[in-house]
Amino acid sequence: MPVIALWGMFSGFFIPQTHAKNTAMTDQPTESHKETALATLGGGCFWCTDAIFSRVRGVHRATPGYAGGHTPRPTYEQVVSGTTGHAEVVQIAFDPEVVSYLQLLEIFFRTHDPTTLNRQGADVGTQYRSVIFYHDHRQREEAFMVKQRLESEDIWDNPIVTEISPLEAFYEAEEYHHDYFEKNPDQAYCQMVVLPKVEQFKKMFRELLENR
Repeated sequence: MPVIALWGMFSGFFIPQTHAKNTAMTDQPTESHKETALATLGGGCFWCTDAIFSRVRGVHRATPGYAGGHTPRPTYEQVVSGTTGHAEVVQIAFDPEVVSYLQLLEIFFRTHDPTTLNRQGADVGTQYRSVIFYHDHRQREEAFMVKQRLESEDIWDNPIVTEISPLEAFYEAEEYHHDYFEKNPDQAYCQMVVLPKVEQFKKMFRELLENR
């Protein structure tokens, strides 16, 4: 969630009660949804990551939330204070027969800056860190593999600092964060930060774009 004050605005909006879900690393798709797998990624403001991954072909839903902290069921206000240890993330439910975890990781790395520690642009704090929360050992191996390969390609001037950690719990964000870009396309931050990232994704991953 961005610091709106940077754009000359104020965050005087109502913060509803937390709507949280705890998703452990051992979670498996239900019998009736075997085609669904989960990925949990943090690349700065979850308005951006939600807007990007919800446009990926094969993604059923991208749910904004919080992971990687020590406070149970945190609220947005707690997370944005930087005291809970959580990162803003999206939990992606996807069909691995349509889009692979490796492809999701490629999108993740190429649509944010994985070389800036605890920040994305003007959004500063551990809650905006670049992080991959893996759900199983295969995801762990693939995350390290993609990270090492991209480092060897010298795409960025600085080293990749993306954290790779096991997912212990995922807490779903308050309802007003869901599909924020779709609901508020003219909001200043959406125009100045989210929209350019969405356009970058569309240009780089045209073949993975969901028909809309």
